[in-house]
Amino acid sequence: MGRVDGKVAIITGAGGGMGRAHALKLSAEGAKVLVTDVKEAGLAETVELVEAMGGSAASLHHDVQNEEAWNSVFKKVIYDFGRLDILVNNAGVYTVGNVEDCTLEQWDRVFNINARGLFMGVRGAIPLMKKAGGGSIINVSSNFALVGRPGFSIYCALKGAVRLLTKAIAAEVAEDKIRVNTLHPGLIETPMTSDLIDTPEKLDSLLGGAPLRRAAQPEEIADAVLYLASDESRFMLGSELTIDGGYHAV
Repeated sequence: MGRVDGKVAIITGAGGGMGRAHALKLSAEGAKVLVTDVKEAGLAETVELVEAMGGSAASLHHDVQNEEAWNSVFKKVIYDFGRLDILVNNAGVYTVGNVEDCTLEQWDRVFNINARGLFMGVRGAIPLMKKAGGGSIINVSSNFALVGRPGFSIYCALKGAVRLLTKAIAAEVAEDKIRVNTLHPGLIETPMTSDLIDTPEKLDSLLGGAPLRRAAQPEEIADAVLYLASDESRFMLGSELTIDGGYHAV
């Protein structure tokens, strides 16, 4: 207990699924959390769950594609909690389809949420973390940023952008004691992925022979977020933490 005592975290996409798991995990270990999402009912439930376990949480409706929305998030975290130590850029979407069938609208949506929104989050968090004396930025990428996957070309490209953006920024802010790392989950069982794994055949296809032969639970990814958020990962910078059930082992 207490692995992030006294720290303050922003977690995007925390109205359910993986983001909620991150919020609960960090709160259980002592962090105060500001959870954001476009799903306000889900945010309210996340806050209730955090407070039921004795934690401290605030929430804000937040479209990560919008710069003014990001400005509001940073103002709120300082107003409510006085500082920022941890940013978990968790919000993300995917689109499925071969590249010749994908539209520019699909590309723009995935880019705006997965890459542009993440960039605005990192850019805005850095000055606040400098004032706090350091911090940890965790950019949620994907195992599909490390390998091409037919039918997921847009998703692969933009999660790959997150991977290399993270490395470059990590080098820029290292002297400020800000650590920036990527998390690369494999398939996770959440409401967002339910249509991808609603048959055994679909599940087997996406698992791609991964030895553990199952999707991860959100809590299993949240354990890694806690590690990256805590001082235990103080020597990790620009690193890629892959949690994929062995997808890349075979």
